[in-house]
Amino acid sequence: MNAWLFLWLMLGLKIPLVALFLIVRWAVRQAPEAAPGSDGGIGPPLTPRHPHHPRSRPPRPPRRGPHGEPPVSSPARVRAFAGRKRLPAR
Repeated sequence: MNAWLFLWLMLGLKIPLVALFLIVRWAVRQAPEAAPGSDGGIGPPLTPRHPHHPRSRPPRPPRRGPHGEPPVSSPARVRAFAGRKRLPAR
């Protein structure tokens, strides 16, 4: 009885694993089918900008120094006072 059980576990249950391997290998080797002109519904095709079109600049930071506003002063310092902990009376 033990020999048949051993053969079933070692050989019989490997058939689904081999079939799964063959199906996955077949699916990986398939060439993707792309219809001409379909982009998958993601919207209009993106066109590159004209080669001589300048890129937009980010906005300038505010001007500091003698020709602009004075620099922003730093906030006041706040110190937290941690008092001593009292020992409980015995």
